[in-house]
Amino acid sequence: MGRMFPLRTTIDLGAIAHNTRRLKEQAGEAKLMCVVKADAYNHGVEKCVPVMDRNGADAFGVATLAEARRVREVTQKPVLAWLWSIHEELPEGIDLGAPSVAHLQLLIDEPTHRTVYLMVDTGMHRSGIDEPEWEAAFKMAFEAEQAGKIEVAGLMTHLACADNPVDPYTDFQAENFRKAIEAARAAGLRVERNHMANSPATWTRKDLHFDMVRPGVSLYGLEPVAGLDHDLKPAMTWVGQVIAVKPMKQGEVTSYARTWEAPEDGYTAVIPAGYADGVHRSWQGALEIAINGQTYTQVGRVSMDQIVVWLGANEDNVQAGDEAIIFGAGGRSATDLAKAAGTINYEVVCAPEGRTLRTYVGEE
Repeated sequence: MGRMFPLRTTIDLGAIAHNTRRLKEQAGEAKLMCVVKADAYNHGVEKCVPVMDRNGADAFGVATLAEARRVREVTQKPVLAWLWSIHEELPEGIDLGAPSVAHLQLLIDEPTHRTVYLMVDTGMHRSGIDEPEWEAAFKMAFEAEQAGKIEVAGLMTHLACADNPVDPYTDFQAENFRKAIEAARAAGLRVERNHMANSPATWTRKDLHFDMVRPGVSLYGLEPVAGLDHDLKPAMTWVGQVIAVKPMKQGEVTSYARTWEAPEDGYTAVIPAGYADGVHRSWQGALEIAINGQTYTQVGRVSMDQIVVWLGANEDNVQAGDEAIIFGAGGRSATDLAKAAGTINYEVVCAPEGRTLRTYVGEE
């Protein structure tokens, strides 16, 4: 066996392909915009985007302009960015979401003719043009479109509570979005590609697919709604290598501040993953590490560079060099870790960083 890097994520591109096909099937007649912001949710755009491209993606969505430039290099399909400053230099060949009237004005005034999505606030109160400004903004956009300055492809908005299918706020937002589309068309805009459905709404609210769906987390194999199963395949596994196995006497302590002491004589294993690598200090006590098919509890403080797990009597003979799965295939799922740590699976897969090496298996 070749030498293994002591801390790595392994991304299964076959899983990415499978999940993209599942979402394409679920989208039905709506187009599929694959959201690949935050470096494809920490899975790597350079490898993931081409796989999604081949397996059903009609377009790609990102947050920032820097992200858009990276995605533009690896696909010919449309790329939309929606989180940008009016003081940034705007790249060529990128569709842009206009999150305010000021952003829209800038897009009208700049010399490049580009495709624009008008972002409308339907109740999340984050980005988006507020309802009292809709009429003026739509009129402004229509006049600019008539003058050949921009093309308004459609409207977009974001759902606040779609991960809770019984929350009535989704219906409230949907009604507001329909009102916005009606107002835009009354102003003369065609708005033929409207989208609001994130991963949870793509699965649970076909009535909100409109012209395009915009899933993110499910592309990477994660369920956005607790308890549902859509035959997704989690793509990321985070693995460390056991650095050392140490004997401990009952009552001896490990790591900073003496927060844990050995309940009996036994052994600990050291894993080279700490908060500088994305293992949050708040995960202390929530981590269950899988080594050789057995699960071991992380004990003591999470350090900058390492964590410690309790092996008990080490009956399975864990040794230095063994693989220690923090989450993923062969270990605890990112969703289960998130639940134990009081967070969401989105944050868990975005966590690995620092000295973590990213590797790939599966489809090329």
